[in-house]
Amino acid sequence: MQASLPQILISVPAAVIERQGRHLVLDRSNRRLLVLEDGTLIASFSVAVGMPGWETPAGEFRILNKIPQPIWEHPQSGKQIKSGSTNPLGSRWIGFYRDCKGRDAHDGDRWLTIDGCVTAGFHGTPHRWTVGRAVSHGCVRLYEEDIQALYRLVKIGTPVNVLP
Repeated sequence: MQASLPQILISVPAAVIERQGRHLVLDRSNRRLLVLEDGTLIASFSVAVGMPGWETPAGEFRILNKIPQPIWEHPQSGKQIKSGSTNPLGSRWIGFYRDCKGRDAHDGDRWLTIDGCVTAGFHGTPHRWTVGRAVSHGCVRLYEEDIQALYRLVKIGTPVNVLP
């Protein structure tokens, strides 16, 4: 059974909507993130998701960590970009996925081979034009003002349901 949420153009399974407590629902196909509490919509955000070959992982997760002013590290070269206007993560990082199998896939530009762990999370972006598209390497990008709002709404352990 599907239950439609008012004011948004997506359908979410009723069991997901009716979950008790605060939780996040990411609808990858509609590029929308919902914050729900006891079946009530608290907030809704437009997002960017993973591109083909680098899809944002689907399933049930929990917030693993929250980092203000994160440092971005290139997964292959190790080059770091400190917090600021050019940091690809924006001003906030909220991690929800970690996999240590590595990755080997094309990103539309080149092949990337990553040995070790990969992570996915919610973060801001200095590239506002990317929000609403499937352009990331698995992370979920939000407008800077939206990641700051989301950061205040969640805590470590908050459930995250990423719809297929």
